[in-house]
Amino acid sequence: MGSTTTSDGALTRLAMRVGRELLARNQRLVTAESCTGGWIAKALTDVAGSSEWFEAGMVAYSNKAKQHQLGIARAMLASNGAVSEAVVRSMAKGALRKSGADVAVAVSGIAGPGGATPGKPVGTVWFCWATCSANGMNIRSEIRRFRGNREMVRRKTVHRALQGLRLH
Repeated sequence: MGSTTTSDGALTRLAMRVGRELLARNQRLVTAESCTGGWIAKALTDVAGSSEWFEAGMVAYSNKAKQHQLGIARAMLASNGAVSEAVVRSMAKGALRKSGADVAVAVSGIAGPGGATPGKPVGTVWFCWATCSANGMNIRSEIRRFRGNREMVRRKTVHRALQGLRLH
């Protein structure tokens, strides 16, 4: 991202592009969100006509919610932590399985100002994009470290999640 913040207009334009691409491919999308608290789903459903390509948004903020809503194993959370590649990949898979959607985006991170742990400073966010097709599942994950206050970290996370959907 070129600037330190991303405007809501930029998020809306990006969400519109994601929607057009999903519609052209006849695919439906599900979100599995932790640190963004539903902001990705909000950005997507702010687009008129999103009911044609948006299936569901799942906010699994606590570890308990991740277990119950998305089927994340307690042992995985204990050994890897909620902000980890293993957990975010499982969040995306769980969201696809529970919703029946074709495409998923999942995020888990530390927006701050607290919550940092050794090796996971504030601004650490794991992303996963997954597509389910007749040929199996295509999954891509990445870690980012964003600077800024809580809102900036969350806004940058939403922006990157939407960008990743376009690339995935």
